[in-house]
Amino acid sequence: MSRDKVVITGIGAVTPNGNNVNEFWTSLTNGISGIGPITYFDSSNHRVKIAGELNGFQPDSILDPKEIRKLDPFSIYALVATQEAISMSGLDSESLNPDRIGVTIGTGVGGIQTLEDQQRVIDQKGARRVSPQFVPKMIANIAGGHLSIRWGLRGPNQTVTSACASATDAIGMAMRLILSGDADAMVTGGTEASVTALTIAGFANMKALSQSNEIPERASRPFDKDRDGFVLGEGSGMLVIERESHAKNRGAHILAELAGYGSTDDAFHITQPSKGGSGALKAMERAIKDAGLNIDDIDYINAHGTSTPYNDKNESAAITELFKNHCEKLKVSSTKSMTGHLLGAAGGIEAVASVKSVLEQTLPPTINYDTPDPECALDYVPNIAQSSNVNSVLSNTFGFGGHNAVICIRKYN
Repeated sequence: MSRDKVVITGIGAVTPNGNNVNEFWTSLTNGISGIGPITYFDSSNHRVKIAGELNGFQPDSILDPKEIRKLDPFSIYALVATQEAISMSGLDSESLNPDRIGVTIGTGVGGIQTLEDQQRVIDQKGARRVSPQFVPKMIANIAGGHLSIRWGLRGPNQTVTSACASATDAIGMAMRLILSGDADAMVTGGTEASVTALTIAGFANMKALSQSNEIPERASRPFDKDRDGFVLGEGSGMLVIERESHAKNRGAHILAELAGYGSTDDAFHITQPSKGGSGALKAMERAIKDAGLNIDDIDYINAHGTSTPYNDKNESAAITELFKNHCEKLKVSSTKSMTGHLLGAAGGIEAVASVKSVLEQTLPPTINYDTPDPECALDYVPNIAQSSNVNSVLSNTFGFGGHNAVICIRKYN
């Protein structure tokens, strides 16, 4: 059954290796990592001393200093990335119907920096010194609220929290809102600002993070035999998506098609993926079917590829089982090798990377891929970007709780 196309008309990114889309893409295609020593807090007594922090990020070119003081960084990142996406798309709520434009955004933990800051205040200074801005800075839905207020978007507005699948689920659900007729255009993606002492300690103590502190840019090594965990990152990736006819009617430049979405749950384990990546396989299969494509139509997968022992071998197994003989032609890479893992925002920046892959006909590499793992036997675009024919891309994200979310992005015809 034919349906309207949903298209992408704007993208924006704030990442550890680039504070806008061009910087981000240039870093990806040149194999430049944004991972370094932690500077946000004293990590000397932590097992893990590295993260993908933003570098040289200056929000005051977009936001007033008074605004910045009232916002948690996860909201700031979303506002800056959305400004870039909206500027690129030319979306203007004053000349369009703002009741038909909405926001669906993903985040894993919301305003955890504010939560930790105010916990210190109540411990050290007492309850009366807790900021009246605490709750509206911290709650997870507030970034989406700020986006609607800033651009006057009065359509559907939701926040999705499905761990590391959050942004991809948000993009998929925004697509569904357009297809169901509830909106003509949506601002969607993910944002996260979780490089904090508590978050680092928690992930480190469950042995999820890489402890390769000596050479930070070499620590994230997806699919490599010597991988020892993921590296925490932060930032935001945002998209403007629209009904094709809506974009055409206003003369928008269409970047790519958002063609399909699939989601599942492993129903297996709180933190570990199901054996053989069965839930991931089904999510990829659903996204391909939703896009009206066949298995051999997929040219490239921007993998979840966290650099953890369990994810990488199970994701590889799922891809191998689903694509079978097509694996000989299929390209797979993990941009987390350069950005670290942005948790709920991962699917946002990886969707941006997928759009750029289609536009530029270029595949970003998996850097730090030195020693092949027999349990990970695909073409991971090792270490150097490749020019390639890229028509259809899957972007994979999988999260704690067994959440699996996959979107399909296609070259627009």
